Amino acid sequence: MKLTVHEFLTLDGVMQGPGAPGEDTSGGFERGGWQVPYTEDEDFGRIVGGWFEQVAEFLLGRSTYDMMYAYWSQVTDPGDIVAAKLNGLPKHIVSATLADAEWQNSVVIGGDVVGRVQELKKRPGGELQVHGSWQLVRTLHEAGLIDEYRLMVFPVVVGPGKRLFDAHSPASGFTLVDSAVTGSGAVYQVLRPTVFRAGRYLVEGGREVSEVG
Repeated sequence: MKLTVHEFLTLDGVMQGPGAPGEDTSGGFERGGWQVPYTEDEDFGRIVGGWFEQVAEFLLGRSTYDMMYAYWSQVTDPGDIVAAKLNGLPKHIVSATLADAEWQNSVVIGGDVVGRVQELKKRPGGELQVHGSWQLVRTLHEAGLIDEYRLMVFPVVVGPGKRLFDAHSPASGFTLVDSAVTGSGAVYQVLRPTVFRAGRYLVEGGREVSEVG
C-alpha cells in the first residue's frame, strides 16, 4: 500500500486543533477551530472527498483516534464519504497505552511501530492513510516511510502549537505533483519526498547564475 499523510496546517505550520476550540488543548493551546472559517466552499469538499476515495486502510495516532472516534462514529449518513470510510475500513491505532480500540474494525499497534508499518505497506492495493497524528507522522518522516504528503495550508497564523516539522526533522526535498487554491484562500499541495539538495548563486561574466550540487 502507498503511505500517504494528510494534514491541515496554518500559515505558520501549526496542525493542532483545526476543527474546534476544545479539540486539542494540550500544551495550553487556545486557538483551536482555526480551520473552520475557511472550509465553506466546494473546493475544500472536493479535495478532501478525493482523499477518501483512495483509502484502503487508516493508520492513526492515539490522540487522533480518540478525537475521530468520538465524532465520526456518530455520523451515520450513508452519503458522507468520510464517515463511511472511517467507520467501515480497517484502522490501525498506534499507542503504547491503549489495550483495545472500541471503534469497529480497529486494531492497536504497539512496540516496533516502524516495523509494523513496513509490513502494512507490503499489502497490495489502495492507500494506507494517516490523518493528523502529530507524533506518528514525525516518526514515519524520520524513518523515510511516507510516500506522499497532502497538505492544505490555511491563511491564518496562530502562534505556538504542534507543528508538522520542527528543528529536529530530517532534511528532505519534495517534488510537487499537484496543487490548487480553494475559494477561501487555502493552498493545497501534494508532495513526494526526494533527496535534499542545496546550491548557490554566482556571478559569471557579469551575469547571475545558479549552481545546484
